[in-house]
Amino acid sequence: MESGFGVQRRAGGGSPAVGASQRRRKMPPRAADYKLQVIIIGSRGVGKTSLMERFTDDTFCEACKSTVGVDFKIKTVELRGKKIRLQIWDTAGQERFNSITSAYYRGAKGIVLVYDITKQETFDDLPKWMKMIDKYASEDAELLLVGNKLDCESDRAISRQQAERFASRISGMRFCEASAKDNFNVDEIFLKLVDDILSKMPLEVPSKELSNSVLSLQPEPEIPPELPPPRMRCC
Repeated sequence: MESGFGVQRRAGGGSPAVGASQRRRKMPPRAADYKLQVIIIGSRGVGKTSLMERFTDDTFCEACKSTVGVDFKIKTVELRGKKIRLQIWDTAGQERFNSITSAYYRGAKGIVLVYDITKQETFDDLPKWMKMIDKYASEDAELLLVGNKLDCESDRAISRQQAERFASRISGMRFCEASAKDNFNVDEIFLKLVDDILSKMPLEVPSKELSNSVLSLQPEPEIPPELPPPRMRCC
């Protein structure tokens, strides 16, 4: 008896035909349209590393060690129809590392300035960090002020209104609050920052101009480039 489920064979008894989709070779992933550098700055213990790791790896460490010098992670996102490879630098908050970390301001297209909503001294340090930005960063770098540890609302020391007033005095600075622990607003702050950066860039970048708008990631620089002359953002 013939089976109704017999496999059709080619003439000559060959093996079943292989589907065209199986014969196709996998296409390599599309190269990034932009490679952007973002740095995270702020006083020690405000949660800079936690914000970076929550965004890049979706992880949270309750007892993170303090960053020594600088660290970085890579994350690729898609916005405005473009593929963007982000290099996110996490900088140490201790003053003794300022001579090292200041060199990474130069190539940053975006700067995330973080304070801890439960620690007044981290908010009081913000003018000091703004002086670093004015001295070393590009004038067109996008700025974002982030009040971290919103999960500790009951211990809040800095009101949202205080932070909003501070941000309003800085040209172009956005502000929001977040919680790396609860994963609240973390993706949103980074994606909004990148969107603001893209809004200032041409939709199509000629290849000869590409090096001026992206950060080369290979190989990773061990020694930062020479610092530019200071440029003041505000009076």
